[in-house]
Amino acid sequence: MKRDMYTVLLVEDNADDEELTRLAFKECKFPYELVVARDGQDALDYLFASGKYSARDIRDMPHLTLLDLKLPKVNGLEVLKRVRADARTRLLPVVVLTSSKEEQDVIDSYSFGANSYIQKPVSFNQFIDTVGKLALYWMGLSEHACAGRK
Repeated sequence: MKRDMYTVLLVEDNADDEELTRLAFKECKFPYELVVARDGQDALDYLFASGKYSARDIRDMPHLTLLDLKLPKVNGLEVLKRVRADARTRLLPVVVLTSSKEEQDVIDSYSFGANSYIQKPVSFNQFIDTVGKLALYWMGLSEHACAGRK
């Protein structure tokens, strides 16, 4: 189903990776709003409409969450565990997008319910291409439950 606007939650503390992600989404030609959480606690506050996001309608969930693992305050695996433990967010698409090459991070991410695990490409063009493909799949091809529903 084609939507008027897609909301993407980017949980990323690296400003350069944030900018690359913004560039990649601009290339995709999908109407989107990129919400950036710079640490795990900020992401949880956004998803559960608490803290500075307490006025946000919790029924209006992102269509896609791109989650880094190495985050300040609350790490990405803990964010993923909390998202999957709550009925309101359990079905949200969460793609781990991280620089970690650790096999245990891959295993833990899938064990805790990640929909996909993508290692961040090092080169600019590969990063743009990878994030563009993620956007095409999750916002153009994939059907998923509860995202953006009111």
